[in-house]
Amino acid sequence: MRITLRQLELFIEVAKIGHLTQVAKHFGLSQSAVSMSLKELESILGCKLFERVQKRLVLNEKGRAFFAEVEPLVYRLRDIETEFMSQENKGQLIIGASTTIADYILPHIVCEYMERYPEVKLQLRIGNTAEITQKVESGEVDVGYIEGEVNSPLCSTATVGRDELVVVTADKELASKKEHFIDTLLGKKWILREEGSGTKSEFVKKLGKFASELNIYLELRHTEAIKNVLKEVPGSLSCVSHIAVKKELQEGSLYQIKIKGFDFGREFYTIQHKNKYQSELFKKFTLFARSKFAQILGEEYA
Repeated sequence: MRITLRQLELFIEVAKIGHLTQVAKHFGLSQSAVSMSLKELESILGCKLFERVQKRLVLNEKGRAFFAEVEPLVYRLRDIETEFMSQENKGQLIIGASTTIADYILPHIVCEYMERYPEVKLQLRIGNTAEITQKVESGEVDVGYIEGEVNSPLCSTATVGRDELVVVTADKELASKKEHFIDTLLGKKWILREEGSGTKSEFVKKLGKFASELNIYLELRHTEAIKNVLKEVPGSLSCVSHIAVKKELQEGSLYQIKIKGFDFGREFYTIQHKNKYQSELFKKFTLFARSKFAQILGEEYA
């Protein structure tokens, strides 16, 4: 075969980034070396793969078709290389997790696994559900754990447990009522997670036709920040995971608001690239994590 793996790696990076200088820097090469590699690849294939649009290299029709074929192959080769350089309980996994899972569930799982298997190194990447999905799609993480449904043609998902979203406030008087109708709360000041958050998207989806009337006062990336703001803004409300506010509900610094006719249960999911090579370490960790999710969530909502 005349095409080299390095040519394919450079082609994929240029297709994603669009600038030779950035790709050259990433690989520790000169810009001319990257340019020459692409020209050789196009010569072997007998067709152009890129067009230049406003100082950026963009895939043409042939380039897009070639990219779709070779990207999963290169990812698989990288995974195989990693697998054969490590043993079942020796090696590294990069795990992505959306914020609630990363803050309240996954640290226990990661630490326990590395305690059991000291030669395994687990790295954690944190973002919202949309960001973790993008990291899985790009191969930046090996497996992700997210809080909302996603629709990615490149990825597969599976449920790992059920969570309960709760509407909370620091206003004791507001919480004293046994049950509220949703239309009486829509005009309140709502402190929610940011766009791309699984928590927010699931809450909005559950509200259905009422979502457009919701008075979103502030959007924040972290649940801890939301809890602090609730205590500062009188009569404000939020919707977060029960796991995130369990302590505050027990202490009485926050109160749960019951809304008539609404169930805010949601699923937690694992997400992985459809072309991901599943090493023995990958299989063993994901099985371990699944059992721990069941244990932690089972204790939480028992």
